[in-house]
Amino acid sequence: MVIRMKYPRLRQMRIENHMTQKDVAEQLACSQNCYSKYERGEREMPLRYWVQLAGYYRVSLDYLAGRTDKKEPHHFGGRR
Repeated sequence: MVIRMKYPRLRQMRIENHMTQKDVAEQLACSQNCYSKYERGEREMPLRYWVQLAGYYRVSLDYLAGRTDKKEPHHFGGRR
């Protein structure tokens, strides 16, 4: 049995930022069809795309993946 993960925040953040799936796909340099499968949980999205989207949306990876309700990225020392 294969468990499909759904990531509703991918869609939520895209809509909140007034973007289409095609817009996000262009940011990630992938096709709209491919990104659509990531958003629906039909295909595993590479970590580099998670990092890229979290940076673009200025939210934490945990927030984007639905693991927390805290949007702010964590800062561990260094410059902000």
